Amino acid sequence: MKKSITMKVVSLAVIAAFLCMPLTISAQGSKPNFSGKWVFNESKSNLGDQSQGGFRMGGGNFTATQDANNLTVESTRTTQDGQTMTTTSKYTLDGKVSVNTTGRGESKSTATWSADGKSLTIVTTRTFERDGQSMEMKTTEVWSLTSPTVLSIVRTMNTPNGERKTTSVYDKQ
Repeated sequence: MKKSITMKVVSLAVIAAFLCMPLTISAQGSKPNFSGKWVFNESKSNLGDQSQGGFRMGGGNFTATQDANNLTVESTRTTQDGQTMTTTSKYTLDGKVSVNTTGRGESKSTATWSADGKSLTIVTTRTFERDGQSMEMKTTEVWSLTSPTVLSIVRTMNTPNGERKTTSVYDKQ
């Protein structure tokens, strides 16, 4: 009789574990996937007062690829002299530091998911030389899908002229 009760308890525990597994897998899979071609939507964006920063922050089309642990962003821009410049940035999605090197110098970024898993925050510190002085700039980007085809990136940047905050909106192509 004891053996029969023990077997029933073990069987119920195993069944309960299998029933809970889809909930765990579903919760882990609920994070947004930012993969795709994204086209800047200037009319829905708020880039703030461009005269304060001396340069345009945000905007520009890009392509993102994402898997469980990595986000790669490739953007192509036209420089002031008409040259096309492609920049690729890679981020790990596990909170570890990612290092990217561009024409502006080296940057170190940390990407972390929000507690609810609905947004991704990327904090980037970039060190560069300007007028013979070493400077550091910190940018925080919060990526979130406002719909399956609309991406919002809220950027906060510390500049020599103070903090600037912009919102760039992108439509999936």
